[in-house]
Amino acid sequence: MSTHAAYARHGRQGFRKAAWNLSLIALAALFLCGCSGASSEPGGPGAGKGGRGGRGGRGGDVPVMVALASQRDVPVEIQVIGNVEAYATISVKAQVGGQLTKVSFQEGDYVRRDALLFTIDPRPFQAALNQATANNARDEAALGQAQANLARDTAQARYNEAQAARYAQLFQQGVFSKNDMEQWRATADASAQALAADKASIESAQANIGASKAAIENARIQLGYTTIRSPIDGRTGVLSVKEGNVVLANSMELMTINQIEPIYVTFAVPESQLPAIKRYMAQQKLTVRAQAQDDPSEVQTGYLTFVDNAVDMSTGTIKLKGTFPNTNRKLWPGEFVRVTLRLTTRSKAIVVPNEAVQTGQNGSFVYVVKQDRTVESRPVTTGARVDQDMVVDQGLAPGETVVTEGQLRLAPGSRVVIRDGRGARGGRSKS
Repeated sequence: MSTHAAYARHGRQGFRKAAWNLSLIALAALFLCGCSGASSEPGGPGAGKGGRGGRGGRGGDVPVMVALASQRDVPVEIQVIGNVEAYATISVKAQVGGQLTKVSFQEGDYVRRDALLFTIDPRPFQAALNQATANNARDEAALGQAQANLARDTAQARYNEAQAARYAQLFQQGVFSKNDMEQWRATADASAQALAADKASIESAQANIGASKAAIENARIQLGYTTIRSPIDGRTGVLSVKEGNVVLANSMELMTINQIEPIYVTFAVPESQLPAIKRYMAQQKLTVRAQAQDDPSEVQTGYLTFVDNAVDMSTGTIKLKGTFPNTNRKLWPGEFVRVTLRLTTRSKAIVVPNEAVQTGQNGSFVYVVKQDRTVESRPVTTGARVDQDMVVDQGLAPGETVVTEGQLRLAPGSRVVIRDGRGARGGRSKS
């Protein structure tokens, strides 16, 4: 290659490198100009005071909704799902066999104590009672006869004994022979044995009378079983045997009766709540409220009356029962209800709306609006939930303003405005 051609080649390469360098310099100048222009916008790093975190200018205000932390008395309660249980359940069975001749109620009727429910054919049992009564009369007559025989034989024995004594005296005097004396002595001894037999007959007749009286009582009881009456006040269930059928003694359930006034509501609570329940039970009767899941407006009130004697190890819960008067019969055996057990009432508790409390990596917190309309992220310790409010145990003072809506756009130090355009006025902390 000639020297001229080599110089020409190197000249073209140098020109290309120079053009590339000039392009890089121009791009760098444009980038710096853009950064300088961004710094001059309101709210940017070079905006002076209020330039950080969206504080500068109205364009950085975050619209929110707020509420005041209030102070009031709140109940300390345990809320669970429970089950209604009949106060007593009676299974009605026949105690004697026979034909069911009458049913004196309709299925589902509310019956009172001693109300007639069923009638079983009483004729066989009435006949048995009549027979037992007749047997007793026979035994009474036998006793009377035995007593009459005793009286007769007693008189005869006295006469024979006197004759035997007289003939013995006359034998000593030589008036009668020894044979006559011995004959009267044998007659007197036979009369004494007859008296012993009469007394035994009387005792036998008395025993027979006792047995016949027992038979009469048993027949009367069996006859009484032919009418079946309600042992409690309650509501009848499904009738399993219809009128006209033959029933057997103690072998079939005719129907059941549930006592629903009063009534139980059974529920279980975690075993961790047991110490508090025992402590508050020692102070006063604990109130229990129950309401149907499909009708929360109907609230029934009762009292805690039973705590089980052991914790269920499989579930870690303990069984409790509340007793309800249920005079309006709204609670029904077997249904599920919402149960609220009130332990005590906490006075002057600080509460905020539920939506004000947020959950972060370090636990619960709220955004508190300060006097300059900026927000502060305040960690809080929450307590029980009461309807739409949350109890705050630590972290807030009464009257402080908390954000209830719009937290997703906030960060500590953000400036806020209430949605209706008024700046939030944070309440002053109370010592």
